[in-house]
Formats: sequence, C-alpha cells, structure tokens
Amino acid sequence: METQDNPRGVYDLVVAGFCGMLLIANVAATKLIALGPVWEPGGVHVFPLIFDGGALTFPITYILGGCLAEVYGFSKTRRAIFLGFVLSAVAAVVFLVVGALPPDLSWGNQEAWVSVLGFVPRIVLGSLLGYLGGQLINARVLVWLRDRAQPGSLWFRLMGSSVAGEAIDTVVFCVIAYGFVVDLGTLGNYIIIGYLYKVGFEALLLPVTVKVIAWLKVREQGV
Repeated sequence: METQDNPRGVYDLVVAGFCGMLLIANVAATKLIALGPVWEPGGVHVFPLIFDGGALTFPITYILGGCLAEVYGFSKTRRAIFLGFVLSAVAAVVFLVVGALPPDLSWGNQEAWVSVLGFVPRIVLGSLLGYLGGQLINARVLVWLRDRAQPGSLWFRLMGSSVAGEAIDTVVFCVIAYGFVVDLGTLGNYIIIGYLYKVGFEALLLPVTVKVIAWLKVREQGV
C-alpha cells in the first residue's frame, strides 16, 4: 500500500541520501582494493579479498532502497531508482566532456583525471544496468513479500529482497565494469567477495534498518 503525501514526511531526504550514496559509490568504484596475502615467487598462492571502493557506500543504497520500498511502496521507490539512474548518467557524461576538453598548460593533472574519472563511464554503465535491475528486483521482491507478510517477518523480507537484488547487481556490474580488464580469477574473486560483503554488510546493519523503517512509518503517518 502506498503512503499518502505528508508535509512532515522525509521521503525527499531519503531519496537524496539514496542518490548521493549511489553517486559516491560510482566514483569510489574506480579503485580496486585487495586485502590479504598475495602470491610471491616460492611462496603459497593465497587469493586476497578483492573489492572496489564503492563497496564502502553502495550497500547503503540497498538499505535505503529497502526503507523506501517498505515504507513508501513500489511506485515511489521506482521514482527514486530512476532518479538515481538519470543522475548517474549525467555525471558520466560530465566527466567525459570535462576530460575531453583541453587542460590549462599550468595544470598537470590531466592524465590523473582521465585515468581515474575517465574510467567512470564504464563503471557507470555497469553500475546503471546492475543497479537498475538489482534495485527494481529488490523493491519488487520486498513489496511482494510485504503484501503477503506475516507478523514479525520484516527481517526476512529485507534480507530476502537484498539476496535477490544484490546477486543481479553484483554480477552485472562486475562483468561490465571489469570484464576483459582483469583476469578471470580476479573477476570471480571480485564477484563472490563483493556479493558476500554487500549481503553481510546489510545483515550486520539490519537492526538499524528495522529501527529506521519503524521511525519512518511513524513519521509518515504524522504521529
């Protein structure tokens, strides 16, 4: 059931946070991070944990997406998802245009700019397609479960929708963003670790998410 507009509501703030975390993640995702031991000649080959910088903020978009779907329903959540999609696309175009424009001769960071932000369009393409599919599945599954909910099933709904949405998002993003850029072993490591990390992160913050949803429901009802 969709909530009615409420002058005391905070839907716009939740959407702003949702889109902001997405844009930050798109830029941060240009860096791959490896934690743990790596192979050295004569040593044992142990795969490091590989993930991108976007992993620090992107799971928060799923948490906020879950809040949106649970409190505001699918149509308002879909509006927020498409807004994030458009803003990410605009950011990618701006970075491309700025990178293509000739730099001032006294500014010596053109190569660094292109090296980092010039890679953003590929990151954004993977992010947009993965994000769009994953978030829509996340919202649809959560709302479907909510409409058939049993008392006390919020935790199950939140995690069930995230497990489905994050699977699609992670695979699509990783393949598009880093396919043919890194070797298959690294790509597989990246997909598995990224997926487990995102789902684990959401599970860890689930008590906070539940409290935020309860607060939002009270706020939106004007109590």
